[in-house]
Amino acid sequence: MFLGGLLLLFVVAPLSGMILATSPESFLETIARKEVTNSIILTILTSFGGTLFFSFLAIPLAYLMARHEFPGKKIVSGIIDLPVVIPHTAAGIAILGFISRDSVIGKAAESIGFTFVGHPVAIALAMAFVSIPFLFNAARDGFEAVPIRYEKVALNLKASPFKVFFTISLPLASRSILSGFIMMFARGMSEFGAVVIVAYHPMITPILVYEWFTSFGLKYARPAAVAFILICLVFFVVLRFIVNEKGKRTNVRAK
Repeated sequence: MFLGGLLLLFVVAPLSGMILATSPESFLETIARKEVTNSIILTILTSFGGTLFFSFLAIPLAYLMARHEFPGKKIVSGIIDLPVVIPHTAAGIAILGFISRDSVIGKAAESIGFTFVGHPVAIALAMAFVSIPFLFNAARDGFEAVPIRYEKVALNLKASPFKVFFTISLPLASRSILSGFIMMFARGMSEFGAVVIVAYHPMITPILVYEWFTSFGLKYARPAAVAFILICLVFFVVLRFIVNEKGKRTNVRAK
């Protein structure tokens, strides 16, 4: 219990100290600034957009990994987990090489007048790259927890695999998937290293806070950091509440 309290103190103390050191006047003045609100909105939208788009790719692959054995399965899992362990500045350089004007994708985009670098799309890609393992692993664990006999019964009753997935597997794994979605979304919002390589401007809030800190010091940057932390906390709590309610309804239907 004592050791757990120390761990909790380690997490809470720096955040509480930062919040208590920020005066209400400076906080209100900061959140009223257009550049701060624009950066927060951009951060939320790009992280959510990247999470939503890649969920359509991650969830089917997670189901495949949970239900089927095939050569190289462990290699696939290792590749998907790789963004968690590599330095995020290196991840940003990898993304930049993938979408730069000299790449195949970059040249194709240039041909229609679109440039990835410095665009919100590049921000979303960088956020998704470093955070997608959270969604994938949660979805895979959720599908593995669904009793396979439910799916076999439905298949024996002549339901198509497509129908089995959407009416049995996906609903029963939905709580884990939503938890992974939240973790991917939250991790994307906090990303700095990968994003700063592909798009310094327009600024997401982590980059804005860093620029203010390096240019004007701790006192100037702290209110923006507090505002962003509080907004992230609100989003996280609301989404967690939705997941818990979803879990309760699923448990009731299962009974």
